[in-house]
Amino acid sequence: MSELIPSIAISEFKLLKAHQIKVLKSVEVISDGEYLFTAIIPKGDVETKDFGKTQAEYLAVKTNYLGGEDPEELKEKRDALISV
Repeated sequence: MSELIPSIAISEFKLLKAHQIKVLKSVEVISDGEYLFTAIIPKGDVETKDFGKTQAEYLAVKTNYLGGEDPEELKEKRDALISV
């Protein structure tokens, strides 16, 4: 886990409402002691927020090249299982 930013369990993160997430610091989200993802929660003026968003998007595109499923693919699989 990072020593630079706080961590939060996914079970706790899922309980938060949008207004609570907006005031939260950026955090590492973990499950069973394993890293899942980093939630970047931008703060500051518009320029600073836009910079953070752009950097996060760049990293997301870079890591998406390595694999993973699109949210729509997961939804289709879930829906197929439910309809069986």
